[in-house]
Amino acid sequence: MVTSGGVLVTGQALIAKYTGAVDSDGVTIGGDPASGATKKAAEIKGPVNILLAGIDPRGSKTAPLSDSILVAHVPASMDQVYLFSLPRDLYVEIPAFAKSGFQGGSSKINAAMTHGSAIGNGKYDEKQGFQLLAKTVTNLTGIKEFDAGAIVNFGGFKEIVEAMGGVTMTIDQNVKSEHLQPNGKARPKRPECGEGGCEHPYVGPQKVYKKGTYHLEAWEALDYVRQRYGLPNGDYDRQRHQQQFVKAIAKQAMSKDVVTNPTKLLKVLDAAGDSLTFFGEGNSVVDWGLAMRDVNTDDMTLIKLPGGALQQNGRYLGEQLAPSTEEFFQAIKDDRVASFLLDHPEYVSKDG
Repeated sequence: MVTSGGVLVTGQALIAKYTGAVDSDGVTIGGDPASGATKKAAEIKGPVNILLAGIDPRGSKTAPLSDSILVAHVPASMDQVYLFSLPRDLYVEIPAFAKSGFQGGSSKINAAMTHGSAIGNGKYDEKQGFQLLAKTVTNLTGIKEFDAGAIVNFGGFKEIVEAMGGVTMTIDQNVKSEHLQPNGKARPKRPECGEGGCEHPYVGPQKVYKKGTYHLEAWEALDYVRQRYGLPNGDYDRQRHQQQFVKAIAKQAMSKDVVTNPTKLLKVLDAAGDSLTFFGEGNSVVDWGLAMRDVNTDDMTLIKLPGGALQQNGRYLGEQLAPSTEEFFQAIKDDRVASFLLDHPEYVSKDG
């Protein structure tokens, strides 16, 4: 199912295929059975808050890390989206989680999925880990009971962009790739680094992304939004680039080039099934698509949260948010983000 300009591109087989591919098999963000499975799309009303977590493919025998954490706030009008990121190194209190046996403690927020994902016998479940991530973000922001959520596997996300034929993005600063050569192949590691232990383990020529608007191949887009080393503001710049990527890929996916091309559309949906786990909280992804049909990608506002390093006795613990973010989180809870941004224009990020 795809909506564009109020027109539903449908077909029973297509809807069944997409819903079955990306839904989370009745698992909810709160961890309880999907008691609301009989809800109708009309009951999805704003304001709503959606939690998104990006992970690298690691398999069931390796604990997942959520290196990208984003929240989308849709106001009561259901025609806009405000998107903000939480730094992967944000130092927070992660609550206890009985399912995995985690006792709780202070750590970087990207470890919340790790601590929540253990299911025994050396195996891990990213959907269970997502539940602890949601509890952690709730504790931090006060945003209670996320209305929906998604886990995005970046390896599969690359396949989505490939299926769409690439994505057009505006690169807002010159960026050198830590990971890839100009031809897209991996940069070799310094022998002394082994499996890790070096801050910059790679050597050789680097892929360079220059300021300007380009139509990027999938590997270029994913590589660009992974970069943080060498950027003036480190992970804060990367957060902005990831938000720009989300907006660009949403716009590309809703373009006529995709939604009116059945072959390309089916390839995109196939790739989505491999990369996306969706928590609809009792509503299917189709229900959510219908409820959000009035949202225009041009009305997606990117938010930058101010913050900086947290030091203790001269030791770096992680990142911390500025005190003013408490007022921003309150504005989300009160559904008055638009008025908050009028008073705090510095929170509005460049969208490329």
